[in-house]
Amino acid sequence: MLLAGDVGGTKTLLGLFERGERRPSPRALHSYDTKAFSSFSAMLETFVRDVAEPFTVDAAALGVAGPVVGSAAKLTNIAWDIATDQVTAMFGATRVCLMNDLEAMANSVEALADDEIAVLHQGNPRSDGHAAVIAAGTGLGQAYLLRQGGRLIPLPSEGGHADFAARTDREIELVRMLRDRDGRAEVEQVLSGPGLLNLHRLTHRGGECEMLDGAEDPAARVSQAGMSGRCQQCAEALRMFVSAYGAEAGNLALRGVATAGLYVGGGIAPKILPMLRTGLFMEAFLAKAPMTELIASIPVKVILNPDAGLIGAAVRAQELLH
Repeated sequence: MLLAGDVGGTKTLLGLFERGERRPSPRALHSYDTKAFSSFSAMLETFVRDVAEPFTVDAAALGVAGPVVGSAAKLTNIAWDIATDQVTAMFGATRVCLMNDLEAMANSVEALADDEIAVLHQGNPRSDGHAAVIAAGTGLGQAYLLRQGGRLIPLPSEGGHADFAARTDREIELVRMLRDRDGRAEVEQVLSGPGLLNLHRLTHRGGECEMLDGAEDPAARVSQAGMSGRCQQCAEALRMFVSAYGAEAGNLALRGVATAGLYVGGGIAPKILPMLRTGLFMEAFLAKAPMTELIASIPVKVILNPDAGLIGAAVRAQELLH
């Protein structure tokens, strides 16, 4: 039995899997509000109760939303520390792996089916090339996939916390606003749920927005109002988001020479897929002269399966058995 986890700052997925030929097969899956628990160990105890039947863990892999150093990780958006010995102490498993959450998502790429992916740009993929994954959600994650021995091997990064590169006068205004408030402007402050709200602040300067009144998920409300055209300032914020997302995806593709493909994951992309297909995303992605020919050859695909991070962790757990 394999234990897999996708531990985020907002939501955590935990699952038990059996070994499979193409990818592990799920036996029990449970979703939790991360902030409802005082620690990861407390969440694991709840998971054991929810499974409600005895099981033995042979290997475990966890993708976590934060940098992994050695066998421990500190989550970025919640005050949690996670270590492999927590899993060993609870389940007795000695084959345990911690990964950055984008490293886990990247590990799912070769296991996803065609109907779990939407193509934005066909490109001209190379079977011997590298790939990369970018994912906006509660934060912004990035990972590289290096081709080694015919396989794509995930390499984590904390690129979401790099400096945001403004391309337009409007984006320069945004950088000034973020710099005045936080001292610097990082990519995650633009390309994430909270980042969309920062764009909303910029486009609504000097005025209120009734779209946010009573909204439980204000970022989702902004994107919905932007796509429907109910609020022109929300529409501008969403257009800026999509364009900046395409530009940063192109930056990542160039840095990783991702000639096998650039994958867009995370919770936001599938929800705004119609906007991603308008051309704004790809226009910014392709605007990389003098690397025009290279960037145009790179396929761009959106990961539609919301459990991709969990699947990638399960794939890694199965690898630990070998």
